[in-house]
Amino acid sequence: MSQSSYGQMWDAAQGALEDLLEDEYPTMQLRPQKDRLQVFQTLATFYLRYLKIFRALEEVYDQIVHPQKRRVVHQVLEGVMGRLVELKNEMVELEYSEFHYFDDILQDFKMTPEDLEVPIPRYFVREKMRALKEREKMLAHILAKGGCQEHKTVPVQFMSLERAVWLLQVSERARQGRLRAHFMKTIRQEEQRRLQGNSSMQDPNQAATCIQKVWRGYRDRRRVNKECLEEMIFLGMIPAQQMTPSPAQLHAQQVESRRHCVQEEHEAEYQKALVNIKESVRSVDGPDIKESLQEQIRQWFLECRDATGKFPDFPSPEDGGSASIFAQKTPEQVAAEFAAKEEEREKKKKSKGEKDKKGNDRKEKKKEKKGKMKGKKGKGDTEEEEKGWKMTPSNFLPTVVEGAKLYKEVWHNRDEKQNFLQHFDAQLVREEKRLEVEEELRVQVDELMRQELKNLKLVVDRDKGKKKKKVKKSSKKKKKKGRKTGKKKKKKEKDLTADRTIESLYEELVMEGFIIRPKNIKLTDYIGEYSYLGTTLRQADIEPMPSLSDVRQLIALYGVLPLGSQCVHERGPLIRALLLTGPAGVGKKMLVHALCTETGANLFDLSPATLAGKYPGKSGLQYLLHMVFKVARQLQPSVIWIGDAEKTFYKKVPKLEKEMEPKRLKKSLPKVLKSIKPEDRVLVVGTTRRPFDADIKPFCKVYKKIILIPRPDYASRFTLWKELLQAGGAQLGPKLDLSSLAKVTDGYTQGHILQAIQTVLNSHRLNQQTKRPLTAVEFIPPLARQDPVYKEEEEAFKAWYSRTPLGKKRARAAKASEEEEDHKKGKTKGGKSQKKEKKGKTKKRKKKK
Repeated sequence: MSQSSYGQMWDAAQGALEDLLEDEYPTMQLRPQKDRLQVFQTLATFYLRYLKIFRALEEVYDQIVHPQKRRVVHQVLEGVMGRLVELKNEMVELEYSEFHYFDDILQDFKMTPEDLEVPIPRYFVREKMRALKEREKMLAHILAKGGCQEHKTVPVQFMSLERAVWLLQVSERARQGRLRAHFMKTIRQEEQRRLQGNSSMQDPNQAATCIQKVWRGYRDRRRVNKECLEEMIFLGMIPAQQMTPSPAQLHAQQVESRRHCVQEEHEAEYQKALVNIKESVRSVDGPDIKESLQEQIRQWFLECRDATGKFPDFPSPEDGGSASIFAQKTPEQVAAEFAAKEEEREKKKKSKGEKDKKGNDRKEKKKEKKGKMKGKKGKGDTEEEEKGWKMTPSNFLPTVVEGAKLYKEVWHNRDEKQNFLQHFDAQLVREEKRLEVEEELRVQVDELMRQELKNLKLVVDRDKGKKKKKVKKSSKKKKKKGRKTGKKKKKKEKDLTADRTIESLYEELVMEGFIIRPKNIKLTDYIGEYSYLGTTLRQADIEPMPSLSDVRQLIALYGVLPLGSQCVHERGPLIRALLLTGPAGVGKKMLVHALCTETGANLFDLSPATLAGKYPGKSGLQYLLHMVFKVARQLQPSVIWIGDAEKTFYKKVPKLEKEMEPKRLKKSLPKVLKSIKPEDRVLVVGTTRRPFDADIKPFCKVYKKIILIPRPDYASRFTLWKELLQAGGAQLGPKLDLSSLAKVTDGYTQGHILQAIQTVLNSHRLNQQTKRPLTAVEFIPPLARQDPVYKEEEEAFKAWYSRTPLGKKRARAAKASEEEEDHKKGKTKGGKSQKKEKKGKTKKRKKKK
């Protein structure tokens, strides 16, 4: 795509964003809504529309080359990302569930489930690629220096001497048998040649018909097999073979990668121009700006003198200096404001004693009135809050509106036909730098004019000038006192590693195994399909198990976007800790590594197994946590992973694990989590496969966001088999029934399926695929050796999740809705019975008559 096409895409996205803002802003002023379903529909529609705009803006930002345009797109993009996270939080608080289903809304918008995937901005990693490479080199150097070079562990199987001798005998006999068979084959071929040489020549017509017969049979068989395969692929019964990218696709990929280099070049030019243009504006336009500012301020002196009869007070630097004078106000208005302030000060001095006496009576009367008014208003407010729902004010809508306004004013109707290479606009840079130079010069001019005003007052208004100076001194003293009291209240935390550098702390943590190298796994590698039954099951009051696609979306919203964007982390809902729980093999650790890969985050390991025997005692643990969180803040974004998170909050520690002290972090972890501020892009991620072994109250206080990862359903298993087999080098032919494999493996996790594929697809079996195609039966024996996830374990996870704070809220809401329905039904039944009784009485009266 060309730059003009990306410009059209940006224009379309901004138009859709303006329509969305017009629809969303009225909801902030409407009365609380009572229908929860209607509220969810509005939130879901906003969410899907923002998601569509987010996808378009991310693609535009990745490929557009103009440096000034990219800044506007980046501002709007971050606002849209933050708004997505806010809407997700609103839906969670409304439905008391982390998982939501939009089947009916997808149909209305003509969208597919693939459109629900949250796109991960590519600039998270690409714009800091150099820093990531340097960090990777430093990590590899430290590991090599300490002799901790990572090696691929190969499992070694031990066997007895008899077993080894038996294997050698079997292989030797097989080798001798193959040689004997080859020898006998050559003997038979020689005999056939000798017999054919002695026989008479065959008739040429018979030979031709024989050759035609064989060729026609081979040709027809190949044609029929091809047509059958095409039909099966068309019906979706066999997956299509992987096609190699076409030359056009390869050229498009090269163009996209080349644009990234052009972006860096244009950005470097833009940064140089910012410095050069500012210097030129300061040297050329600086004296004129200075003179015009001085003339304006002198004119203001004279006009205020003519209007009020005295010179005004010059605004302090805290109030904005001379900039506050000309902020859309006439000199008379400014002078009137200063005069009113002076009169108020004089009145305060005179009426201090009177106010002290009458103040108590007035305050008591006001309190009584306010209490009465609050009592009247409080009832109505609580009733409205109980009955209805109202959207909370957004922290990101102002930035989105500002970016949309900037696009409309500057870039919407701008003619850039001459700027074919999309270089920066020097005129816009000059206007921006002129304002910056004016602000810098204004500070210097204010100091000069403040001195000039003092000299004028000394000549004309000496007595008044002295009084005003005293007032200023008293105000300064008061301010200073206030500051002193403020400083006493704040307590600074002790820096236990003040004498050490970040490099030394990083090296120590790497050597001790607390900083590990994350695997290069993307979030798209976590394979899972969308659940198409979620909405129908919820309408039937059945809580569905979430799909792997929903899990992937939550990781993107709760982990990737806040860690990748500083703006989203600071202004959005603060998530300090995240818990991933589910059976063994569902991909919890894989998601942790994907978080680090997509955001370029450091990975810290604070699992109980890693902590065992290191930094003993309370002081040692405090020192370790201080080191970890100090390095995590300095090298943010950072992910602190706690594997087997339930061990930290054990109800009862097993005897075999008492020496490890798994509960060391129980008391200190909540305190350290509170120290994570919105500006710190640090996320604590816990993974557990046995959450029911932990004490649930302290466990849920630490991990307030809990994502329950289920075993894969049929659709996810089908895609898993297809993708993993293709990645392993398997040829998917008609004899390999993936549908049967997906049905048979009900209850097995992704780890079980991957292990079965790895055991079957060895190098010897891959080489035999052309002669002996793969079949579904071959994967059954390695699966049968593994234990699946039974219903009892799945029910245990569901029961545990229902006892979490969010699960309890959902259960209460379900009970309340059931009671309301029963109450309504009871009213209708009561009404019908009363009508029936009345009808019966009237019939009896008629009979008596």
